[in-house]
Amino acid sequence: MTAYDRVKIARSSKRLTSLDYIHNLFKSFFELHGDRRFADDAAIIGGIGQLDTLPVTVIAIEKGHSAKERVYRSFGAPNPEGYRKALRLMKQAEKFRRPVLCLVDTSGAFCGVGAEERGQGQAIAENLMEMMTLNVPVISILIGEGGSGGALALSVADRVWMLENAVYSVISPEGCASILWKDANKAETVATHLKLTAQDALELGVIERIISEKSMGQPEFYMQLREMLLTEFAALARDEEMLEKRYARFRAFGAATATTIERTSL
Repeated sequence: MTAYDRVKIARSSKRLTSLDYIHNLFKSFFELHGDRRFADDAAIIGGIGQLDTLPVTVIAIEKGHSAKERVYRSFGAPNPEGYRKALRLMKQAEKFRRPVLCLVDTSGAFCGVGAEERGQGQAIAENLMEMMTLNVPVISILIGEGGSGGALALSVADRVWMLENAVYSVISPEGCASILWKDANKAETVATHLKLTAQDALELGVIERIISEKSMGQPEFYMQLREMLLTEFAALARDEEMLEKRYARFRAFGAATATTIERTSL
């Protein structure tokens, strides 16, 4: 399977979205709305979920399945108010000592005029800065597309995991091909060089775990993922050097040597 094949799988309208995970992972979920500045962004869902007996703040980018859902969710492209809502809920989680789970599935942040006028770049930058020092465990899972700063704004975490056919890249293959060769049709060739697959990210130290899609959508898939999350959140809660390790994790990106964080494949 080529890198671009995985891109197409990650983009499929039949792929599980964040709401599918929320409904199957948590016993209950109470959604919270609004950034308290401008509006509520439907592209980002946020709230409190009960993971077994553990209360967790959940922040998820939702694309939707049908055409109507995708239009309502802006095709999973958040506006600044979405990222500000996410940050508001993360700071609330810190106040009440709740761990944070982020589910990421976006081709990138919304790039309309209104989004730029309302400070899209600043909203993303604030999330990057604040998440680095957020004093609760944070786990981010890329469940589909992980595009550019739009994905990174919810991926400054202690652990970053990827589904087997998810992708994570600074730019879409089509966007890169258009810039470098003025030809979006070269996207398939570009995808290989972008190193955007889960296996590439694992080898580069960008993620810690690849989650198999063998039983994707089945009860055992959610049960196994739930157990992994509970185990990891418990371990992070006991780690007195959590913030220092999170900082070191991102400082190690691009270094010649691998990070000290143990990386495993499920």
